[in-house]
Amino acid sequence: MSWLALAAIAIVAWGAVGLLQKISSNLLDPTALVFWVIIGLVVGSVPLIAWLPADTPLALSGGIIAAGLLSGLSNALGSWCLFRALKNGAAASIVIPFTALYPLVTVLLAFLFLGETLNLRQCLGAVLAIGGGALLSYEPPA
Repeated sequence: MSWLALAAIAIVAWGAVGLLQKISSNLLDPTALVFWVIIGLVVGSVPLIAWLPADTPLALSGGIIAAGLLSGLSNALGSWCLFRALKNGAAASIVIPFTALYPLVTVLLAFLFLGETLNLRQCLGAVLAIGGGALLSYEPPA
């Protein structure tokens, strides 16, 4: 399957997640919702393990385990904060796209820790994303 098809599936899946998160945040406390999201992730991952080639080493070194745990903790914290914002009345149509600006943090961290750089076009894209976030989050005075 091409990367474009996979990316399109990811966009549709994550787009549906935003709606489901808003509905769920109206029904559950954010901590309970994080619990059920984790259960859903585990259950949903079981069929994917079948795609793992038999000769693929899991490479369970300390660094790999630490990176996986930190990734999971970071994901859980971000999810909890998003669910709390939704529970506190944030509009899904605003807060979900706004939090989808998280790749800008990745860009900054990749620059600082991995030495990655952006070309001029990519920098312009980041600036436009920041502008989009500002437009999404602006609320005129009451």
